[in-house]
Amino acid sequence: MRRSYPCTIAAVLTYFVLTIHSFAQSPNFVVILTDDQSWVGSSLQIIPGDGRTKSDYYRTPHIERLASKGTSFTQGYSPAPFCCPTRRSILIGQTPARHIYQKDQRNWTANYRKQLSIPQMLKAANPDYQTAHFGKWDFRFDDVTPEEMGYDASDGVSTNGTGGGKGSGGASAKDDPKLIWGITERASTFMEKQSKAGRPFYLQVSHYAVHLAIFYREQTLKKTNNWRRGQKHSMPEFAAMTSDVDTGIGLLIDKIASLGLTDSTYVFFLSDNGGRNGIPGQDDPAVHRNDPLRDGKGTVYEGGVRVPFIISGPGVDKNAISNVPVTGLDILPTLAELAGYKKALPNALDGGSLTSMIHNGGRGEVERNNPFLIFHQAVARDAETSLILGDYKLVKTWKNDRLELFDLSNDIGESKDLSKKNSKKTKELHQHMVEFLKVVGAETRKVGSKAEVYENAKPL
Repeated sequence: MRRSYPCTIAAVLTYFVLTIHSFAQSPNFVVILTDDQSWVGSSLQIIPGDGRTKSDYYRTPHIERLASKGTSFTQGYSPAPFCCPTRRSILIGQTPARHIYQKDQRNWTANYRKQLSIPQMLKAANPDYQTAHFGKWDFRFDDVTPEEMGYDASDGVSTNGTGGGKGSGGASAKDDPKLIWGITERASTFMEKQSKAGRPFYLQVSHYAVHLAIFYREQTLKKTNNWRRGQKHSMPEFAAMTSDVDTGIGLLIDKIASLGLTDSTYVFFLSDNGGRNGIPGQDDPAVHRNDPLRDGKGTVYEGGVRVPFIISGPGVDKNAISNVPVTGLDILPTLAELAGYKKALPNALDGGSLTSMIHNGGRGEVERNNPFLIFHQAVARDAETSLILGDYKLVKTWKNDRLELFDLSNDIGESKDLSKKNSKKTKELHQHMVEFLKVVGAETRKVGSKAEVYENAKPL
């Protein structure tokens, strides 16, 4: 009997060649998410020529270095003004108005599990993708796990408390404040393992810093105590925590470079929401902590949702500044295009691909299913919604049916309400807002405490 080894060998060689080609065509992705970091919570000056758009005290050379390697966005937005909803939204590219703040609270967690996640999408694009999530998960109110959403490796279900969120603060006894070094080490080991195996990867590093409580390395505090204090930022302990997480970001960038992956790896950096309005143990500063933005974490004003946002990677212009509004919701569709995902993306997606824009110096437009960005919260919180379309932003406080209209192009601090002066634009944006929330079935009122609301939110 004639054996067919040559055919078998040929088939194996063909598969090997195709596999190598597949690897070469599949980029790596790293998403770095900090916690509660203000738009002005680093030494990166976000708007050239405007010294207000950086911290007047904190020093973050590695965030600055990352920006020098890619494109920074002056209008980068988190999907929500709070931790948990943003994390859920980034994973599936949907505003939390579609899942957390739903009228159908009893079924929303079960429905969430059915959505296409970033890891699932990438594995569909190329089964060789390996995916990992290290750090703060914070999918509170139910038991959705990283593994359920497609991750191959993770730290499991973790909360603010995991990273010291309920502590009294102070120097870290184990020299790993906010678990920065442990998270960075696991992330680096994961990247090294995939690099050696020749597999493309997706990695999300979700830091617990700079969320409270304030933990830091003692040696870092010694440095920050010697820095010149600012008018809006002046607390050495918070500066030390910020410096520590910046060091962790720098170590991750260095690891990518040492593995020879810089030219095949896209890095996305953003915060999960805007900075806090106040810090326990510190009096209110002479200048608001999020100046020049209005308000902070927990609100749909710019201070609550505008965040630092940087993208670097193959074909991304260095030291570029983009004024195009972008959001964490855009990450999934961007990765889908870059990874060569062939199927149609879900109709419920609220983000759009940034690919053509980041390969064009940050110039262009983002095509989304809707022409606006919307931020919404309700149910166990007082209902608030804001909507951005072009230069204009409408803010609605549902409790007293108050509407405020701002022109962000010349009023970044949202200090001049134009709702009465420009009633036509107010009506236009309000119609977009109401229609969208109606279509997605979002709640527009506060219906009880968190415990009451989410007790019924567990999957059937």
